[in-house]
Amino acid sequence: MLINIDPVLHADLLHALRSMGHNDTIVIADGNFPATSLARRLLRIDGATAPRVLQAILSVMPLDAGPDPVMAMRTDAPDGRDTVTRELETVVGDQAKLLAPAEFYERAKSAFVIVQTGESRFYGNVLLRKGVIPPKQ
Repeated sequence: MLINIDPVLHADLLHALRSMGHNDTIVIADGNFPATSLARRLLRIDGATAPRVLQAILSVMPLDAGPDPVMAMRTDAPDGRDTVTRELETVVGDQAKLLAPAEFYERAKSAFVIVQTGESRFYGNVLLRKGVIPPKQ
């Protein structure tokens, strides 16, 4: 156990997050996402939802300050956002850029890591671009 580290962040995930550099991407995927066939590096957190894993990751990883640091998969809903997409956006505190499923899958192939969750709802997928931590003055 560690102080001030979310218990969802297991050792392998912490290592991956620390190993990522500026502009590297991470995908948080639902349980139906084809993670095994797409991932260069795959980690699993089967006991947590996508919003819960997103919350844990954002407790230690900064998002990029440039355009579109958060991308989600467009759904069949009229505005392209299902309930799980809205929950993911609430955790981030901003709207995600919506990508067609084929484009999302293509971007996922180049992600530094894909974290597959136990999320059972469709479209529980989000792609994050890592930012930087500025030096202390």
